[in-house]
Amino acid sequence: MVADLLWGGGVAAALLAKGLFQRLPAVSTEERLASLPTHGLPITHPVTIHWNKYQVPFIEAETDEDLAVALGLVHAHLRLGQIEIMRRAAFGRVAEMIGPLGIEIDRSLRLLDVGRAVPEIAAALAPDNRRWIEGFVAGLNHYLSHTPSLPPEFAVLGLKPELWTLEDLLTLMRFNSADISWLIWVRLLPVRARMPQGDWRQLWLRLLAGGAPPSLAGATSGQMERAMAETALAAATRSGSNSLAVAAGRSSNGGAMIASDPHLPLGLPNPWLAAGFKSPSYNAVGLMMPGLPFVALGRNPWMAWGGTSLHAQGSDLVDVSGLPPTEFRDRPVTVRVRGGRPRRLRLRESPLGPVVSDGPLMANSQATALRWMGHRPSDEIGAMMAVARARDWDGFRTALSGFAVSGLNMVYAGSDGRVGHFLAAHLPRRRAERPTDLIIPPDAAEHWHDVVDGRQLPIRVDPTDGVIVSANDAPDTAQGAAPDAGAFPIGFFFAPPDRVTRIQQLLAARTLLSPQDLQRVQGDVVVPGALALRDLLLAHAPRAPARQSVHALVDTLRQWDGSYDQRQPGALAFELVLAGVARELGRARLVKPYQIIWHAQSLLLEDFQRADPAALRRGVERSLTRAARTLARLGTWGRFHQFRLQHPFGRLPLVGRRFRLPPFPADGGNNSVYKAGHAISDKPHGVSFGSCARHISELKDADANRFVLLGGQDGWLGSANYADQIDLWRQGGYMTLPLRPETARAAFPHKTYLRPRSPDDAPPAPTRRPDRPF
Repeated sequence: MVADLLWGGGVAAALLAKGLFQRLPAVSTEERLASLPTHGLPITHPVTIHWNKYQVPFIEAETDEDLAVALGLVHAHLRLGQIEIMRRAAFGRVAEMIGPLGIEIDRSLRLLDVGRAVPEIAAALAPDNRRWIEGFVAGLNHYLSHTPSLPPEFAVLGLKPELWTLEDLLTLMRFNSADISWLIWVRLLPVRARMPQGDWRQLWLRLLAGGAPPSLAGATSGQMERAMAETALAAATRSGSNSLAVAAGRSSNGGAMIASDPHLPLGLPNPWLAAGFKSPSYNAVGLMMPGLPFVALGRNPWMAWGGTSLHAQGSDLVDVSGLPPTEFRDRPVTVRVRGGRPRRLRLRESPLGPVVSDGPLMANSQATALRWMGHRPSDEIGAMMAVARARDWDGFRTALSGFAVSGLNMVYAGSDGRVGHFLAAHLPRRRAERPTDLIIPPDAAEHWHDVVDGRQLPIRVDPTDGVIVSANDAPDTAQGAAPDAGAFPIGFFFAPPDRVTRIQQLLAARTLLSPQDLQRVQGDVVVPGALALRDLLLAHAPRAPARQSVHALVDTLRQWDGSYDQRQPGALAFELVLAGVARELGRARLVKPYQIIWHAQSLLLEDFQRADPAALRRGVERSLTRAARTLARLGTWGRFHQFRLQHPFGRLPLVGRRFRLPPFPADGGNNSVYKAGHAISDKPHGVSFGSCARHISELKDADANRFVLLGGQDGWLGSANYADQIDLWRQGGYMTLPLRPETARAAFPHKTYLRPRSPDDAPPAPTRRPDRPF
């Protein structure tokens, strides 16, 4: 271990040295587009790409296969560095990029075995889906083989160009389907290990209750490695989002509308890219995940779709410590390590799944196996491509019946004016009772023999109020479930109701809703649910504070309406006092597990209500004094709560500042519709997680589609489009992306023409290499 640390320090020093001399020249949009390899593509007809000023493409292709190739080329052009880092993380190849400090990260990632079902998935692909994926892969490979220069990430991380395979892309898809439960387990397992067993059991039951009842259908090296592995996992986990649909009868323009804003860890490049396209079978515009060949949220001529994480329980951690040694087998793997010799690892397998407790990510004292729905074959790419072709509600839900992981709330709006909500997930039919611990006994895993899909889960369509809202809240199980579904938990940890309740309140305020109303919803930062906790704190504040600064703070709290507007002081006063009282009452150690399940405010409210009144009064008084000093110094929420957007290289010491944008004030908070997540703390902080992209479409008008990214479309460091949408985001603006090709031809100023390969063109050259990294 000491040798690994020294060796890793040497590689890290080399990374720093490379970063010190890494030039980041400014590159214009025109220069970036001129670098695209446009000739000799594996296409049968010429393809035209129209680009707007933000470098968002609209692709016109004469065949579906040619469109897939062009999309792969576009993804590689815009996000190759980001995609290649994610590919290596999906395969547990982090040590190849960062040296020996990545060995144990790779152990954890390989134990997850996200690609386990890929051979079966590949073998079962429908011919059309196989051709589509292979075309996308061919586009990625053409870029890798013919681009005149590779992204800076290649040189700094020592990445070598490797041609993609269909299996690579399917594995990346599985990695991006990481279960929300994993992120919860990774953060709760250390809490479980530190607490006495009795205290943990009590906390576990409170966390289950805080996360809402189960929804029924019907700075050691080890800590560092764990943190780095958790970062990789968080980037792959879709854990948040808002999505809403408005029926034609509630719309001011007489047509249905949809609005979505996904929530993910914040950083640069943005986790989404925008695109539009037209071929014989496809005409769509929307947001795509870099490296994956489908529109995750967007629209076609007949319908629009959005989605949020279902927070479904698609995984279990199972105690296998009591199984005899003969029940386990080893899975040997070789990890290549940057700057040194390969390392041989032996990964344990149990009859109930890989033993994930053997790695730092999910380490605990008892041997624990992972059961995951993603270890079974299913075709999510095919499901989403079928969604892109669907023309009505029936086609939409039929397409999604094959979508298994990770579970999604899928929201629908149709040109026929209808709206609906479908739970896209495959889940084991668990026992109805709550689990007594985070890790279940082996006999509790018997439910994995009976799996249900979205057709047996609750469905909502054409509600009487004409509105569908999803914000990671517990599904409404009172309607829509199949008669034979039975009672079983969909999940155990759902988001608090603040966002969904607030959206419903805003939509109910008007009889007819306009696109501007949906824009206001997406930017809303008021959290009425926080006022009950505010009132409790005020009830224990001194009636006549001796200090003027404390008097001013109490006054600010009394006048606060729950708004997390960056320009106002109320949210700052509240969060400072809340963090202080939690610390004074000895609840600080519980704030983190409370936040892991998104219910910190409601659980702290319970704690404060149960506290000794005299102790609570003392805690409030002491907290007011400290909070008053910070409030006087900073003044507003936005000076305390900021966006600090950065490239992953921004985490490097010394040179990291070169890869960070200047911080700027952030609206929103943990439970606001405009989500801007943060720790409960009395220290200034950056937003860690939240809204990072927005979409609004009017089904009445094919070209009325608004999008914006928190950052930019182009992932190339130094590009004019790397972060050029930030001002648009801060102003509450959007760019318009038309669905009609003729509109894109006229409105998008830049053109790229892709030419088919001729018999004289050379085949792809997989041996191309970037400049030597060190």
